Amino acid sequence: MPPPATQRGDAAADDSVFPAKIRTAIQTVAIFFFVQFAISQFFGGSKTQTTSKSGTPSASGAIPAFDERPVGTIDNYNPIPQTIAPIWPMNSSLDLSIYISPSIVVPALSKVDAAIKVVQEEDMKLGDWSDTREIDTMFKVPKEVQLNATLWAHFFVGLHGKSLDPSKTGYDPTKAYHFVRKLNQILPKKKISKTKNLLAGSNETEVVDETPAPRYGSYYHPNFTMAFIPDSGVQSYTNMHPAVRQHVQLESSGAREASGQNGWYYPMLFVNTFWQLRDHMTELNSTVEELPLHITLTNMKNWKMAIYASIDEGMKQNQRNAAEGNMPAGGDGSEFEEFKRVLIDTNIYLLSTTAVVTVLHMIFEMLAFKSDVSHWRNKKDNVGVSVRTILANVFMQSIIFLYLLDNNENTSWMILFGQGMGILLEAWKITKTVDVRIRESEPGSLIPYRITFEDKHKLSETEKKTEEYDQIAFQYLYMVAVPLLLAYAAYSLIYESHKSWYSFVLTTLVGSVYAYGFLMMSVAHMPGKTMMYKTLNTFIDDLFAFTIKMPTLHRLATLRDDVIFFIYLYQSWAYKVDYSRVNEFGQGGDDEGVEEKSAAKLLEAPAGGGEGEGGGGNLSGSGSGSGREKGEVKKRR
Repeated sequence: MPPPATQRGDAAADDSVFPAKIRTAIQTVAIFFFVQFAISQFFGGSKTQTTSKSGTPSASGAIPAFDERPVGTIDNYNPIPQTIAPIWPMNSSLDLSIYISPSIVVPALSKVDAAIKVVQEEDMKLGDWSDTREIDTMFKVPKEVQLNATLWAHFFVGLHGKSLDPSKTGYDPTKAYHFVRKLNQILPKKKISKTKNLLAGSNETEVVDETPAPRYGSYYHPNFTMAFIPDSGVQSYTNMHPAVRQHVQLESSGAREASGQNGWYYPMLFVNTFWQLRDHMTELNSTVEELPLHITLTNMKNWKMAIYASIDEGMKQNQRNAAEGNMPAGGDGSEFEEFKRVLIDTNIYLLSTTAVVTVLHMIFEMLAFKSDVSHWRNKKDNVGVSVRTILANVFMQSIIFLYLLDNNENTSWMILFGQGMGILLEAWKITKTVDVRIRESEPGSLIPYRITFEDKHKLSETEKKTEEYDQIAFQYLYMVAVPLLLAYAAYSLIYESHKSWYSFVLTTLVGSVYAYGFLMMSVAHMPGKTMMYKTLNTFIDDLFAFTIKMPTLHRLATLRDDVIFFIYLYQSWAYKVDYSRVNEFGQGGDDEGVEEKSAAKLLEAPAGGGEGEGGGGNLSGSGSGSGREKGEVKKRR
């Protein structure tokens, strides 16, 4: 066995100490947000003094030191202790040996192969927070483990200098103990999306095994944090959270204090798998012959261990339930896994910046939504509004949403939620522009009913012109977009592989939307505030592209938005805007004075309304002429 490389925690500090401390602080703060979730689990019972069935109070002061335990028969002996106290005092020096084996049976240490001994540490001070050791080694994978057997780690812990081998004469179970832990994890297998060329012949078609694959696999992570818990103190054993209780090793002789209700336990050695990510794990099979092992041996606070253990066990239980088809209310743990990945893999400075701008992103998104909704709610007419553009936006955003959903294993739910809200907002704009109705189809149609878009009122001449120009603009747009779409579809079908025809259609459409969607991008319809908020969010999305899980095409789309924004800045500088002109979205042209607006309303009053017939006619005629002149002036502008 290669000698383990041991590094003491009090070694000379290097340049990486300060960023490491910052990372630890950030991780600790992040864990704090889950304390409320964990508190309801591992604080299931009262921490106050309790009374046993025999009426003997089980307070911490009632349990003497282990060496002062009574000898002989004890009345009211309870095989399950109600309260437990540490068997060894704080500051005890401990020795630790770890052996790996495919068997749960305790091996005779004098007869085992030396190669299965992976850790040998001595004089580890219990409660010395500065004593941290790093162990790196390699080991051969047993044949049984390659065939999905469990890889067990046998831990032998004892007071410094005492025998750790239970098979040796003179072994004292009050001075040493042994327990086992799994080094591999049985987890639900990831869904593997198999792709193929849809035009390939039968000889190239992928052969699909109809036998259902096993839902679970054996996974191994090379990094472990193993920590002694020196400050666990007196515990109510029966009220402990199961995730914490599984790490408690009771004193092996079953000794009790005078009441017969309370006992002792060995120091807890917590094998922490909280920060182990699925992406960093290796699936064990016949091809894996050797594995690395990195262990960080240290001391950990009891409260931190309780949070780690309870949350980790809860997430793993959710994963098991989801694999069985019972999706829990908290999800399958994938979002929490993504959260941990961001904390571990992201640069500490980028992570800190992203945490700040995430809050800003939520604020700006909310303000942009409010401004956009307020603008459309106060809109009085459809002058310059392109209904086809709004429908096209709904279609394109729906395609993007379905694509993200089809690639949900690579997409964060945060991205899906934002996309879905955008679709609902665009759909609501349609109802503000036209009436959506379901009407009977024409006789002879295969579909009995159809969806129609009806004008909310009789269109004015200007609105009719808007509809006419909108139709002409889309005819030219189709002439450009359709050939590009067909060319991209042909290329994708011939040279790329897809999961199915449905996936091919979505990928082709979304590729066209990402690549050519800028042809329909316009900010003229946005109020100034909405434009500002969305601009800020565009650059915030660039940070998300590095930290949040999303498909590559969606990641590249954020870069596209940046390029288009800078093009917009150049156009704004090069081509000045006439704010008195009504644009294609019905905005602008609202700078005429209040008196002019009031006069226009008076001129449009119907004839005979309180005046003589002749006078009303003259007034109406004058108003009509004035309206035409205003329209011609605006067109010239």
